[in-house]
Amino acid sequence: MSPDNLFERYRELQEYVGWTDEDARRVAAVGPRLAHSLVALVDDFYEEIDRHPNARKVITGGREQVERLKGTLVQWLRELLSGRYDASYVAGRWRVGWRHVEIGLDQVYTNVALSRLRFGLLHALDAAWSGTAEEFRATSRALNKLFDLDLAIIEDAYQAEHLIRQQRSERLAAIGQVSAGVAHELRNPLNVVKTSVYYLLNARNPTPEKTAEHLQRIGKHVDLADGVITALSRFAKMPAPDLRPCPVEQCLRDALEVNPPGDAVAVVLAFPAGLPAALVDRDQVRIVFGNLVRNARDAMPRGGTLTVTGRAAGDAVEVDVTDTGVGIAPDMLGRIMEPLYSTKARGLGLGLSIARAILDKSGGGLRVSSAPGQGSTFTVRLKAAV
Repeated sequence: MSPDNLFERYRELQEYVGWTDEDARRVAAVGPRLAHSLVALVDDFYEEIDRHPNARKVITGGREQVERLKGTLVQWLRELLSGRYDASYVAGRWRVGWRHVEIGLDQVYTNVALSRLRFGLLHALDAAWSGTAEEFRATSRALNKLFDLDLAIIEDAYQAEHLIRQQRSERLAAIGQVSAGVAHELRNPLNVVKTSVYYLLNARNPTPEKTAEHLQRIGKHVDLADGVITALSRFAKMPAPDLRPCPVEQCLRDALEVNPPGDAVAVVLAFPAGLPAALVDRDQVRIVFGNLVRNARDAMPRGGTLTVTGRAAGDAVEVDVTDTGVGIAPDMLGRIMEPLYSTKARGLGLGLSIARAILDKSGGGLRVSSAPGQGSTFTVRLKAAV
């Protein structure tokens, strides 16, 4: 937040709590009476910190650092009692909140610390007071408002800086997930290319037909790899998906062609005539179905049946991808779509999280039901093209 905006925010908060120039005058008037109490207040402050490990742990420089911090806090209290609450004053309070995030101090300790300092100053004011009771109450109210304003600015800074750091961390995590997702999605086409290259290099007297077949396979899977990179790269940049009408059965057949479940798995497709096309990004939805087909295949290592059923559901098209595999344990079911969580010994745990993110961005969704030993059903919900 810019200094001008920060000061304007402080002025708004002053108005909110009813702060006046008379309050500033009252605080400045008692400042000299309280000056002799500040060192004792600060000593008490740090003695209390020593009794609380969660607060004490952020002080890593020993007694030398504590002495420096004591001097800083005394100066902070002098500024509090100065009666001058300009842009420079507000910026200094803001830096306190920012610094607490930097050193990893839980904001709750700032709240109780200010409470302790507030009580100490009011106690010192009571001991030093020589005026009327009415003037004492007015001055106490002014000090309380001032502490509330300081706490509001410090908390605002703490929350703003914490949010910035959290967003930065999330962006870095997302970059890592997308990078791993690219590797995850490219493994199949690269394995096909590798197999065909090995054949072409080592086959003895391959027929022209066989050579052409493997060259076509290489070309096809290079195009597929390029499509995966393009789709995931576009997704990582968070653009709106390129939604176009696509027959759902054709999208599914494309995924099966690229991700064949193997001879031990029987595939049953049940798409009724007249099923509406779905409004999807074809490259991205192919990744979704490809992940689900591979997961179903992996869940049936000894073979089984993969049943894919399409149906109209209001303004959407739903596709059930059902396997007869090992199923998913109840304690894992709620987490399988989390990034980097996998039930497979060698899985990266990105396939389902990418699939769900793609569907969410396209206005669709993904849900799952499963029972151990009985198989799983993943339901893909897509917008209908109307």
